[in-house]
Amino acid sequence: MGKIAFIFSGQGDQYPGMGKELAEKYPVASDVFAMCDSLRSGTSMQCFEGTEDELKETKNTQPCLFAMELAAAETLKAKGVIPDAVAGFSLGEVVAAAFAGVFDRESGFQLVCKRGELMQDEAEKFDTSMAAVVKLAPEQVKEVCEKYSEVYPVNFNCPGQITVSGLSSQMTDFAADIKAAGGRAIPLKVKGAFHSPFMNEAANAFAEELANTKFSENHITLYSNMTAEPYGDNVSELLSKQICSPVLWEKIIRNLIDSGVDTFIEIGPGRTLTNMIGKINVNVKAMTVFEYLAEVENA
Repeated sequence: MGKIAFIFSGQGDQYPGMGKELAEKYPVASDVFAMCDSLRSGTSMQCFEGTEDELKETKNTQPCLFAMELAAAETLKAKGVIPDAVAGFSLGEVVAAAFAGVFDRESGFQLVCKRGELMQDEAEKFDTSMAAVVKLAPEQVKEVCEKYSEVYPVNFNCPGQITVSGLSSQMTDFAADIKAAGGRAIPLKVKGAFHSPFMNEAANAFAEELANTKFSENHITLYSNMTAEPYGDNVSELLSKQICSPVLWEKIIRNLIDSGVDTFIEIGPGRTLTNMIGKINVNVKAMTVFEYLAEVENA
């Protein structure tokens, strides 16, 4: 039997009402939301009843996703589903780290609240945006980016899909050049140029927050966005620099598969990562947490 990996999603799949059914049905999930509410009043209310625009604000998106994702992961754990490894896409890496025991969940939630505030503050300094580029190879996307002073390839998601961050004033022409090259640039539902040099100050400020955090040895193998390799003892560096560095997601998934993982469970409100894995390797099993829960409960 192969190994299982939990993969925690990033911003973009959030929606009004996320996590409500989990909290109503599973006491362990309700406990996670209660913990988050005790540290940041109204978190569960934002998840369950917040508007789409409210949930798009990075300072809200990140704590709300943390709450929903940790609640989902703890629900599976309570049912005896323990992963052999974990990884998280961007924000999801902080949730994965908390679940893996790098720090306690209260510290993880406080860190993600601060991370969201810092990244939003930095995003508001510039008129920036992100787009997913499809149908082109990484080298082609990089070549187009090099024509622009402030557009960067930032998330290497799966074959035929790379996310870019950049100044909004350059993104329209960039999208036209991508189209001319045979690809398409799809705007993302985020406010900011994440994982790019526009986030350098946020990364430095987050490193200061991490300096005051108590770390423990993770009891589940945790993979890094920056290196695509398992974490060592440089937790603070990996989590802070991740904010302004590319996410090597395709490489992470390939390394997990090479380590023996053949089942991926997406811990989050959507199926973005599940779909990416289907484009990386068709021979492994990938499903959402809701699909897996249904499978476990109907077994």
